Amino acid sequence: MSIKIYTYKKCSTCRNATKWLNKKGLLFEELPIRQTPPEKKELETMLEAYDGELRPLFNTSGRDYRALALKDKIPTMSKQEAFKLLTENGNLVKRPFLLSDSFKAVGFKSSTWEASLD
Repeated sequence: MSIKIYTYKKCSTCRNATKWLNKKGLLFEELPIRQTPPEKKELETMLEAYDGELRPLFNTSGRDYRALALKDKIPTMSKQEAFKLLTENGNLVKRPFLLSDSFKAVGFKSSTWEASLD
């Protein structure tokens, strides 16, 4: 199984996610989300996993999200506009951002990951 996970080193949820993956003995590629945000193709894959809902892809608790007043903009935002923001600013992407052959997820819930990655 191929696993790619985008994380931010100062994010405790990201650290918990990678610790969980290591504990399970799962091999993964870890990428720094701020320096290398997910690419458009990866965002499209995640968007599909979330039934076309853009909001789950955004880090709604981040300063950049609030500074850009995205709460009110996302409902009318096009997919292209959202992807442009997310590919240019990794701070806007919900993390951890995990892609595997069989499982796609933003955020970390061990119970959900357990059922899908074990």
